[in-house]
Amino acid sequence: MRRAIITTTIGLLLLPAPILAQNRQRTTSRRSTARASRAPATDYAAEAARNAGATRVADQIKVLTRFLYLLGGVAKGIEAADVAARAGEATPAQVQQTDRSKATVKNSLQNVREGLDQLEIDFRTKPELQRFYTSLAGVAAGAATAEDQAAANQFDQAGRSLLSVVNRLTDVLLEMR
Repeated sequence: MRRAIITTTIGLLLLPAPILAQNRQRTTSRRSTARASRAPATDYAAEAARNAGATRVADQIKVLTRFLYLLGGVAKGIEAADVAARAGEATPAQVQQTDRSKATVKNSLQNVREGLDQLEIDFRTKPELQRFYTSLAGVAAGAATAEDQAAANQFDQAGRSLLSVVNRLTDVLLEMR
């Protein structure tokens, strides 16, 4: 009888062991390799170059939109002053101020064109950005057209030409995402 009690007690004590053993959650250790966790350095360089290019395109868009905002008011003022000068209603000081405003707009358009020329050169010469160059090519020519229109005192048309440049730059920026 004593033997039966000891065997039963041992059996009852060992009974929970298989149940606990089967409920234990198993985890597998995952080995991380250096190759799988890190991309090659060239991918980082290409991504950094693409991000820098996208930043430059975004900066040009900001410059152009700010310029277009200011050009709208200036162009209306210049046109009104020209009409007044042709009618003989403008003073010599007003005519001089109008001429200075025209020269400032023309100089600003030249600076915009030069900035877009440099942007095109960067995209054409950097291998990481060359695939976007085809979309960007011609924006400097659009700015040159606006510059020619301003030289012919067609400031409203110059603004419209610059709007098409902004549209192309925006398309390039979307393509670079």
